[in-house]
Amino acid sequence: MFPLGTFVVNVLGCLVIGYLMQLSESRGLLQGELRLFVFVGLLGGFTTFSSFGIETFQLIRDGEYIFATANAVGQVVLGLIFVWLGVVVARLVHGG
Repeated sequence: MFPLGTFVVNVLGCLVIGYLMQLSESRGLLQGELRLFVFVGLLGGFTTFSSFGIETFQLIRDGEYIFATANAVGQVVLGLIFVWLGVVVARLVHGG
């Protein structure tokens, strides 16, 4: 079965980190250790790379190669797109 929950959480986390990254860079929000805490601690805890890894591995082990490929490629590609989208939304909403 396709791991939709992990997929959605990881892509949403990418959107949020892109948004916050843009605010951090354009407005000086979240500098230094606070930035690390939010980006690595909170968002790192929210997103689930280890779950992504084990679920993709289990799909491969179970012979679900199409789902495994869709999961791996989809999360990476959509993750990058959603980081970019977060930056764009922050620029539109907050300027910069």
